[in-house]
Amino acid sequence: MRQCGCCLAAAISSARQPAERHDVTLYTTADSTGDRLARSAGEPLAPSVQPLETETCVFVAPGKTFQTFLGIGGAITDASAEVFAGLSPSRQQELLTAYYDPKNGIGYTLARTTIHSSDFSSRSYTYVDEGDAALKTFSIAHDRQFRIPLIKRAMTAAGGTLTLYASPWSPPAFMKSNGSMLKGGKLLQEFYPAWAKYVARFIKAYESEGIPVWGITVQNEPMATQTWESCIFSAEEERDFLKLHLGPTLAGEGLADKKIIVWDHNRDLLKQRVDVIYADPEAAKYAWGTGFHWYESWSGGREMYENVRAVYECYPDKHLLFTEGCAESFNPDHYQYWPNAERYGRSMINDFNNGTVGWTDWNILLDERGGPNHVGNFCFAPVHANTATGELIYTPSYYYIGHFSKFIRPGAKRVSTVSSRSQLLGTSFVNTDGSMVTVVMNSSDKLATYRLIVDGLSAQQTIPPHAIQTAVY
Repeated sequence: MRQCGCCLAAAISSARQPAERHDVTLYTTADSTGDRLARSAGEPLAPSVQPLETETCVFVAPGKTFQTFLGIGGAITDASAEVFAGLSPSRQQELLTAYYDPKNGIGYTLARTTIHSSDFSSRSYTYVDEGDAALKTFSIAHDRQFRIPLIKRAMTAAGGTLTLYASPWSPPAFMKSNGSMLKGGKLLQEFYPAWAKYVARFIKAYESEGIPVWGITVQNEPMATQTWESCIFSAEEERDFLKLHLGPTLAGEGLADKKIIVWDHNRDLLKQRVDVIYADPEAAKYAWGTGFHWYESWSGGREMYENVRAVYECYPDKHLLFTEGCAESFNPDHYQYWPNAERYGRSMINDFNNGTVGWTDWNILLDERGGPNHVGNFCFAPVHANTATGELIYTPSYYYIGHFSKFIRPGAKRVSTVSSRSQLLGTSFVNTDGSMVTVVMNSSDKLATYRLIVDGLSAQQTIPPHAIQTAVY
């Protein structure tokens, strides 16, 4: 994961050529302004001199590359699909373009969906009749009404393909210790084989609809007992389910190429979970990597990026994928609440700098109440629809995500980037076409003038307070 890669040698070499000037294009989104991915000409890169100790600098070293970028996207849930279906045809097309078009939108290439219901569904449901452990009644007919049509249109809008993975919130009630899809409980061991086959049936059913499934996660939030669909797996239980049932079942069903992602929960217990699973070679061989969320900081606690780095350093042959995050506690007066967007920017920069290959937001679209959600767990999305007026409401989070997804493309390599002042955060990638992308975020109350220094070249740039800026050069 950490080697430069021969395919990028020419691009990196080109970035080092001693030309006098290199054009820089800036894209800026800033609070208290009308700037939303606003394009401007930055100061061109020219031969640099030793920076002064008093200067604010962002240092980029193109020759030092790390993980390969997978993509950025959001979850296509039942809630998103139901709200989308209620929009006018013109608003539907607007949303698809806004998210998936790389030129006229922010170029999403990654998507997550659910295996039957989650809290962001209008009701709980499964794909089988209650008690049908033989899966004779298995059918995804429910998803054909709203969710599958939206996924297909998103694929088309993205140019024909999306990297799609799926996550289960709970097995059917009859397979669980508490007899309910809600409020935790465990998957009963006698149903481990049936549940593994259920997941395989889901993959095959979606692919029969013309929707390729890139991968799955073993269980959404396996240590959270929620009022909605949830199921508890200890680290040892997830390890054993993976190595004895899920992995072998997918392989036996001709689905060995599907990526399996473990954990799919917060950064706090991330290292303990992978230590248990990856220490077992028979389990580890089935795991592509580890998924994680950001909710460990929901109560104002510390965002544990060092845990992400610890996994990256300890398991360089595995991958890290941010699988879910959203701004909780929906309030319709806070559509334009800037700290929500800064939470995205801060997380994305730190997660990428600590080895993450891709980043997935939660619902791509919700209604004006932050739903629908069958247990009242209303949240924010980057875009909301007012179902009374039919209008789309773009929050600052949409633009902050776009500062990454629009310019960093699949196959890019992360490039070493550091700031000389804590006022600024930054990350950089080199795309496969040789273009360099540096994202800088200023969450302070003060305008910042900084020098972008790239391998012997530099240029002075300016970023407003509470702003994010992407430099393309």
